[in-house]
Amino acid sequence: MEEKKEPLNFIEEFIEEDIRNAKHAGRVHTRFPPEPNGYLHIGHCKAIVINFETAKKYGGKTNLRFDDTNPSTEETEYVNSIKNDIRWLGYDWEDREYYASDYFGQLYEYALKLIRKGLAYVDDSTAEEIAAQKGNTSVPGTESPYRNRSVEENLDLFERMKAGEFPDGARVLRAKVDMASPNMHLRDPVIYRIKRDHHHRTGDDWLIYPMYDFAHGQSDSIEGITHSLCSLEFIHHRPLYDWFIEHLEIFPSRQIEFARMNVSYMITSKRRLLKLVNEGFVTGWDDPRMPTIAGMRRRGYPAEAIREFCMQTGVAKRDNLMEIERLEHYVREVLNRKSLRVMAVLDPVKLIITNYPEAQVEFMDVENNPEDPEGGTRQVPFSKELYIERDDFMEEPSKKFFRLAPGQMVRLKSAYIIQCDDFVKDPATGAVTEIRCSYFPESRSGADTSGLKAKGTLHWVSAAQAVRAEVRLYDRTFTDPEPTGHEDRDFMEFFNHDSLKRITDALVEPGLREAAPGQSFQFIRKGYFCADVDSTAKRPVFNLTATLKDSWKGGS
Repeated sequence: MEEKKEPLNFIEEFIEEDIRNAKHAGRVHTRFPPEPNGYLHIGHCKAIVINFETAKKYGGKTNLRFDDTNPSTEETEYVNSIKNDIRWLGYDWEDREYYASDYFGQLYEYALKLIRKGLAYVDDSTAEEIAAQKGNTSVPGTESPYRNRSVEENLDLFERMKAGEFPDGARVLRAKVDMASPNMHLRDPVIYRIKRDHHHRTGDDWLIYPMYDFAHGQSDSIEGITHSLCSLEFIHHRPLYDWFIEHLEIFPSRQIEFARMNVSYMITSKRRLLKLVNEGFVTGWDDPRMPTIAGMRRRGYPAEAIREFCMQTGVAKRDNLMEIERLEHYVREVLNRKSLRVMAVLDPVKLIITNYPEAQVEFMDVENNPEDPEGGTRQVPFSKELYIERDDFMEEPSKKFFRLAPGQMVRLKSAYIIQCDDFVKDPATGAVTEIRCSYFPESRSGADTSGLKAKGTLHWVSAAQAVRAEVRLYDRTFTDPEPTGHEDRDFMEFFNHDSLKRITDALVEPGLREAAPGQSFQFIRKGYFCADVDSTAKRPVFNLTATLKDSWKGGS
């Protein structure tokens, strides 16, 4: 029987066409080219996965190249965070780490070549004048008065720009393409500007810097990238990149565009994310409410889940909005398989077992993960005084309330069946302060000979051994699924000011005292949580990663 083949996405169709035609000798070489001017976010995850997984499928290679052409906004901090994020996501570029700044000398020579061919000129116009010359989509551009300078004059002026004879903004180098083109990117784009900012790698060696559109495609060409996989925003730039390739007579990288990853209730604009950070709406780029890889990692999203989400949502030709519930579905799937089940009480009320021996402490065998055949068990202390969740007790229970109530029995997880005999209330507030129960010694879990049946099972912690912890409950960062999709409203109108709630007096079982930052757990009956970077043995801190309920309509 013939093996059924997985359907190809449109990028793979292009690649297989090139392989059939023996283009580049069947070689497949991609790259991920971030600008080191911010932290990577969920949209970048899609590009990373597509580039690395596509190359892997065809036995190819992927470069990591930093397009560092704007020293005003770029920092080594961003370079390091990007490398850390990609490695965490599960990808390795081996020894193929490059920078556009590696090619500044070559790019300068390319610019000289265009000048010599009469295809580039130095323009003294101001930025405002150049913008006016370009016209608009309805009106053709007008030529700069400096467009027809001689080759010799342009070479002289460009070399003097490089030497630092002119102030910032005094002159630029423009490609001479077509001022009447319907594609605005072809209307004599600026390809070099004077900029005296210190560069994070080249220092003060250069006083002129190539524009992104001039450096990006040529860097692909220099590296011999066969398939330049870009998001759709670059589709209108492709004719310019092809123009440079043709007139510089360099390696013809093939650009293929795919739809960006947009996820509901998230934003991916660096400018808007920076606003959240700078104005204190979040604590930093790694705040668990941020859609950055650093933020998702801190929240407890597993790299495997993010990769699966990116792969299962496919490669599209048109922008679309993915449900955040679908991302959370993959997060739960991974955490359900791998997370240790532990007991944590977020809103504690004391429970006293009146007939339990006063000083006795037993250690109960508690299953680590029923989804893991080799998960084993751990021992958790049990004593006369415990804490349970306040909402697991009801003074006047409804008919379908199967938790603890006067005269009602429940099983304590992995321990005994108990029955509520009495309770104590604060006379001033009316709040229940203590629940008094009796236990049935023959009902111990795993060795129950009592014959009793309890409809409900509650989690608990031992009062003497429990560890006080901070728990941070995270909700959607925005109240609208498309906070930037309203032309007449600022996206900050939809910021969810209740997106973080802190519980400072939660109680967790003692084994969680040593939880390592990043370690994930399922708090039984509560959700999936992750130890935060702020966590210490004296004061553990846990972030809510996801609730237990899967609300994605395509989920299980």
